[in-house]
Amino acid sequence: MRRGTIECGSRWALVTGAGSGIGRCYAARLAGLGYNVLMAGLAPERLERAAAEIRADHPRVEVRTLAIDLARREASQELFERTRAEGIDVDVLVNNAGMFSFCDILRTPDERIERIVLLHDLTATLNCRRFAADMVRRGVRGHILNMSSYSLWMPFPGLALYSASKAFLRSFSVAFAKEVCEHGIRVTAVCPAGVATDLYGLTPRWQRIGLRLGALISADCCARRGLRALWRGRRTCVPDWWNRLWIPLCKALPLVVLRPVRRSTMRFQK
Repeated sequence: MRRGTIECGSRWALVTGAGSGIGRCYAARLAGLGYNVLMAGLAPERLERAAAEIRADHPRVEVRTLAIDLARREASQELFERTRAEGIDVDVLVNNAGMFSFCDILRTPDERIERIVLLHDLTATLNCRRFAADMVRRGVRGHILNMSSYSLWMPFPGLALYSASKAFLRSFSVAFAKEVCEHGIRVTAVCPAGVATDLYGLTPRWQRIGLRLGALISADCCARRGLRALWRGRRTCVPDWWNRLWIPLCKALPLVVLRPVRRSTMRFQK
């Protein structure tokens, strides 16, 4: 989609986890295309700072914020009701909110397991259900983007919870896309490898090093490629072609290789 394809300020996009990182870049790019943007996230101060920057760059669109904890059973219903109460009809939904966990399951607190499954799987699934049904009711050709992860092909020690939750989201997205395509709704699962954000706990210095080495891509690059895949109707997107080449290897790594990796990375688990 190019700028000017829609009338500026005539449609709404909802981005979760929009206060920083990839979510902020999705919000900025959608505003640049002429969408009004509702930015939802956990930290109100961070949301307001990001929204102020986007408003300054794109004064012709409306940018609103909504502070909400999406890792709860009732979160999706609350989010949908808030959009309805504010008169917002969502045409583009970006389920981007996420939590990273690198820890063996036996060392992971019950609360963290529940919150990650709720956030990545239940809330995202119910968001798709509610907002897609509303798109069908209004007869619009809507778009839904779900942020999965490259780690779904990496069920390694320490990543059992995170990779499994992201694997569900991709599998659901692909099947859901086939269900709603007859209604003119496009659904895409984006599965990036390393992205230079604060999600993994990397310091800004290590993020810069990762970008220089090509081990990480920028958050804006990920958002740009994710939206491009969404507009083109692709059901799965893995940014950067070389990452696709490593998928068979990631799936085939034997335990004899993973054991020394596990021993060397235990100190990073938390």
